[in-house]
Amino acid sequence: MKAIVLQRSLDSKIQFVTLPKPVCQTNEVLIRIKAAALNHRDEWCRKGLYPNIQDGIVLGSDGAGIVEEVGAAVDPKLIGQEVMLNPALHWGDNEKAQGKNFEIIGMPRNGTFAEYVAVPADRVFPKPSHLSWEEAAALPLAGLTAYRAVAVQGKLKAGEQVLITGIGGGVAQFAAQFVLALGAKLFVSSSSGEKRAAALALGASEAFDYGVDNWSAAALESSGGMDLIVDGASGDTLSQLMNIAKPGGRLVFYGATRGNPPQLEARKLFWNQLQLIGTTMGTDQDFAEMLALVDRLQLKPRIDAVFPLNEAALALDRMKEGIQFGKIVLIP
Repeated sequence: MKAIVLQRSLDSKIQFVTLPKPVCQTNEVLIRIKAAALNHRDEWCRKGLYPNIQDGIVLGSDGAGIVEEVGAAVDPKLIGQEVMLNPALHWGDNEKAQGKNFEIIGMPRNGTFAEYVAVPADRVFPKPSHLSWEEAAALPLAGLTAYRAVAVQGKLKAGEQVLITGIGGGVAQFAAQFVLALGAKLFVSSSSGEKRAAALALGASEAFDYGVDNWSAAALESSGGMDLIVDGASGDTLSQLMNIAKPGGRLVFYGATRGNPPQLEARKLFWNQLQLIGTTMGTDQDFAEMLALVDRLQLKPRIDAVFPLNEAALALDRMKEGIQFGKIVLIP
């Protein structure tokens, strides 16, 4: 089968190769991939910034396809079913946080940037009928992360005001959809005028340009403050986000693309009784609830671009540049 593997000795850090088709273990299913979606963790692997990375591993966490084979302990009725993957493995018994054995498909286990992938049977779910293959592939990791950030960790209530930062990426655009679906008022930020305009067209009340000076003060004045802020950048924006939060507001962080904050203003934190909350992926229950919401409201991921598998380097470079609005998808 054709696949994209990590190969850090090459300039692109990835390689288009031919590998043997995976063999199902007892509790696994073999899926013929129809579409696979990129996530920032694929780029972190390419940069050597993800833990436990290994050259030769097939990248890719998100995918959708058709079950072709099943292991001996799996119901053969799954053969021929159209499915999508939950890429989270071994969350553990504590719904508050993942356990020490938690991992994500695509490193160190072979992932979805291939013609086939073998995964545990409990990781497959029926593909929502209203989604295309590309849309179904785009949903799992970013949709799960966004749902947990907004609904579980963020405890969003209808009527609240929510800021989603860095609108355009996969998690951010799903979070925006979930905020609107749950009856809250959506605000977004981006340094791109094109992305701000797209977010307003999707239903955002205001879109702030974080590239201008004192943007947080202007945002606070025009909006009156945020009950919930969902952010994937962290870095030097933390202080600005704390300025925009209402007293008692919640700030949920699912990433740190800008690195660690240079400082934490403790007085602002405790005086305004703010809550800083971390989140990563989600439980199986979170995934099921996210899928139910998507199915009930017929929500669709926004697809930015589709590339053939052998152009994965171009797709990853597009994501690295941060110019996308929505998910980037590969087709084997």
